[in-house]
Amino acid sequence: MKILSKAKNGGPDSNVTGFFIVEIKSLFSIVLLRFEGESRANFHSHPFNMWTWLISGTMTEIFHGYFWTRVYHRSFKPKLTRRSDVHKVNSHGVSWAISLRGPWSDHQHWYEHDPKTGEYMTLTHDREEVGR
Repeated sequence: MKILSKAKNGGPDSNVTGFFIVEIKSLFSIVLLRFEGESRANFHSHPFNMWTWLISGTMTEIFHGYFWTRVYHRSFKPKLTRRSDVHKVNSHGVSWAISLRGPWSDHQHWYEHDPKTGEYMTLTHDREEVGR
């Protein structure tokens, strides 16, 4: 559980800082996110569904396996990211967002794909790698 804490969001290679208002993985999380540039090189999924409101800045979401992207600007309309979405997000400069995350899945696995090496990784608690 995290309450009023700050940490890298997305692992050590991430350029996203998370200001965790509250994180109770079995229930929900509310996180203020600061994006700067490419969030990270790898495409990834999440162990939770989430709604994200972009507060400031502009971001591009790139979906793995598809030839399309989506650009987001500040809006009252939230962006839904499902557990099954494999993507990466790039910020044009600094962007701020607030994210409401649902409970982590019972399996708590998610995936990353390294486009440089072509490797796929399965991750679990604390980003521990459990498969390639």
